[in-house]
Amino acid sequence: MTFLKNIPSSTSDAELVQAYKQSLDQEVLGQLFTKYMDLCYGVCLKYFKNPAAAQDAVMNIYEELVEKVLKYDIDTFKPWLYRLASNHCLMKLRKDKRQPRVVEMPIVHLREESHLEDVIEREGQLSSLEDCIATLPEDQKLAVNMFYLQKTCYKDIADKTGEDVNKIRSYIQNGRRNLKICMENKIALEAENE
Repeated sequence: MTFLKNIPSSTSDAELVQAYKQSLDQEVLGQLFTKYMDLCYGVCLKYFKNPAAAQDAVMNIYEELVEKVLKYDIDTFKPWLYRLASNHCLMKLRKDKRQPRVVEMPIVHLREESHLEDVIEREGQLSSLEDCIATLPEDQKLAVNMFYLQKTCYKDIADKTGEDVNKIRSYIQNGRRNLKICMENKIALEAENE
């Protein structure tokens, strides 16, 4: 997939998202998607364990993007796309699991089901973590997102936000502590509801 639009490589993901929302030009969206196509393929391959199925899923995810980018406020595109790709794969696996199979091999079936349950549990934890991140104070949320999701160092975060490095370190430590408390509360609540 190649895109013809002359968009400077220095254009940020946020600028590309905004440009697509304003113009609905799929070449702009394609330019953005191309940057993360390998990431998308890796996520799909992890779930499907089949290169052809992973390639099909990547194309389907691009087709979803055309509409979904318009519907959501996207703070950082890369983790948002990762989540979208994971959800797409999980939904496909669940749908396939519901389809009757002509030939079933019990041992393989049990392994697939066990793997799928592990994946679903991990995805549930990630979803809870996203919910908890959303509850953080704005300064902690920004610092945690930049440090953990965007892999930005303390100094670069300080430069971008205009804050002192020690303040950034404090935001990250407090954010991590608040996330831990939030996650523990969610786990306790789930255990009570079972």
